[in-house]
Amino acid sequence: MTIWRRVITVGTMLWCLVAVQPLLALTLEEAKSKGLVGEKSNGYVGLVSPGSGEAQALTNEVNQKRRQAYEEIAHRNGTSLNAVETLAGEKAVANTKPGNFVEGSAGWVKK
Repeated sequence: MTIWRRVITVGTMLWCLVAVQPLLALTLEEAKSKGLVGEKSNGYVGLVSPGSGEAQALTNEVNQKRRQAYEEIAHRNGTSLNAVETLAGEKAVANTKPGNFVEGSAGWVKK
């Protein structure tokens, strides 16, 4: 009976860790407010200062989803991917909250 209690206890603990993991994941807004990532004029996000593996993973995920969306928009409207990326970048930079980073010609700057 003691072994079964241990198995159940360990199983429950592991399940709790797996269930809580998504709640602990870094969101894009959190990463922006912490100064880890910023908006780029090409429609994608970039790392403001490399070093955070979690921020890098988030950046990759966000950029992959954005690229898919941009490709769909370009295809649907019969325009180039570059045109969609440029327009999205302009809007993203314009909508960036004060205090968050945007990439300018001289590098990353706080808006």
